[in-house]
Amino acid sequence: MQLAPSLHRIGNDIVAAYLVDTEDGVTIIDAGLPGHWRDLEKELAAMGRGISEVRGLVLTHGDSDHIGFAERLRREQGVPIYVHEADAARARGEFKPKAQWGRMRLGGVASFFWYAARKGGLRTTYLREVTTMTDGDVLDLPGAPRIIGLPGHSAGSVAIHVPTVGALFVGDALTTRHVLTGSRGPQPAPFTDEPAQAIDSLTHLEGLGATWVLPGHGAPSRGGSDEVIRQVRAAASAGTDHTS
Repeated sequence: MQLAPSLHRIGNDIVAAYLVDTEDGVTIIDAGLPGHWRDLEKELAAMGRGISEVRGLVLTHGDSDHIGFAERLRREQGVPIYVHEADAARARGEFKPKAQWGRMRLGGVASFFWYAARKGGLRTTYLREVTTMTDGDVLDLPGAPRIIGLPGHSAGSVAIHVPTVGALFVGDALTTRHVLTGSRGPQPAPFTDEPAQAIDSLTHLEGLGATWVLPGHGAPSRGGSDEVIRQVRAAASAGTDHTS
């Protein structure tokens, strides 16, 4: 679906990936689940684009529900897959974190796993090759995405800032739909390696003035990046869910 001129989403509020469309081609942010490949093809067609016009795929981190179709895109189309150097092993399946589940609600968990199963998420195809990046890099891709290091959810979690479309892609640095409880609104994400560090890292996003904040899970927010950060910090301090 088109969110704004040059800005598109595939997937839904449970798991999402994004496309930045420019005259120079398309940059994909995250790769969702394997079954999102068909959604990608359909969205590109609706944009008047083809898979050959994808110039790069940038991962916010290396978790399985973000690398879904990445290896297929690399293998079949030769598209480079960018990931922070600290998450390269994670994306290649060489390092598998121990998940900390935290609070859960049956409905939230069931919705997440039902959707993941329907989209092929019960089997992960890890990347064979990656192109590494680091904090502060500006990638030579459509939209000139700038990489902002956000360690916490994982060691190599990043935000991706694309000022030309007013967008800040945050992966699981925060969420607007908790996949284990179903609660909605800006809040810390589950399955986070270092929760306190993840909250501290949000400082790196202050003052960017991005209109759109686009998480890997949950509805996109147009409330402005500083306001979203404020709400996440408030939720972390309260230690409670938002509305279900």
